[in-house]
Amino acid sequence: MQQTVVERELEIRLILSSGRSVPVPARLGYRSGDPYAVHLTFHTDSEHPVEWTFARELLVEGVFRPCGHGDVRVWPTKAEDRGVVLVALSSPDGDALLELPATPVSAWLERTLRAVPPGTEDGRLGIDDELDELLAR
Repeated sequence: MQQTVVERELEIRLILSSGRSVPVPARLGYRSGDPYAVHLTFHTDSEHPVEWTFARELLVEGVFRPCGHGDVRVWPTKAEDRGVVLVALSSPDGDALLELPATPVSAWLERTLRAVPPGTEDGRLGIDDELDELLAR
């Protein structure tokens, strides 16, 4: 099965404190071979980019309403009269609050949903093919 890759370069904002943020180049990535996950890579122009991987469903839901708990939380809001999606990341190394522009994120998500519609992810994992191959030995 051929793998589909859906990527989107965008500028996100790292929220430093109330009213202060810095722009950060980022890439949203989705691979049909890993159909449940999305990848958010930032500092893409640095020697050591940072990548977070979390459920596509979390980002899809987070565009519309607050969701998630623990390491990744996502919710929609407004910033300077434009729609944004906030993503709060938490790890032992620290916490980050990221502001993503809602329109390009939603358009990118639509492309991932066309590539692998919800409910069809299992068929993309290739588990049945691998199991058949294993049993044939």
